[in-house]
Amino acid sequence: MKIIKTYASLFTVAAVIIALDQWSKSLVRILPLGTTWLPEGWEWLMPYARVVHWYNTGAAFGSFTEYGWVFTILAFVVSGLIIYYYRQVEDSEWWLKLAMGMQMGGALGNVIDRLTYGGKVTDFISVGTFAVFNVADASISTGVVLLLIGLWVKEREDRKKVAPVVEDSAGE
Repeated sequence: MKIIKTYASLFTVAAVIIALDQWSKSLVRILPLGTTWLPEGWEWLMPYARVVHWYNTGAAFGSFTEYGWVFTILAFVVSGLIIYYYRQVEDSEWWLKLAMGMQMGGALGNVIDRLTYGGKVTDFISVGTFAVFNVADASISTGVVLLLIGLWVKEREDRKKVAPVVEDSAGE
């Protein structure tokens, strides 16, 4: 029972990310490949953001297109490491646990695509001239940013705890 309690939030966050990722991709796959779409009346948004059905065989944001198989293996390795280290994270470090769940959910969301669609990942969020991405990519990136900010804040707090106490000039 303790193991279920330990991992419940990790698997819940990962499952929600995977579900949102796969659901949104299933909606986009209805469009012909390369088709751009916006809701009627939102055409003014086209230069800034749009939905476009696209495939990616590489990593997040279209990089390393020849090494998709590496990212499949890497996603499983990273997920295993997250599961291993998750139980060592204090409950008070909820931001770290959330970041780990987001990263694992995003990695596995893209792996599902790679295994189901011949090594291709469905991308569809297009913002300006930035690379087309998906919910899984956004989750991984957001999880990394949350992790970095959280670690930075924690490091600052830890430094304050061990900082030497400076006596005032009166020697009190």
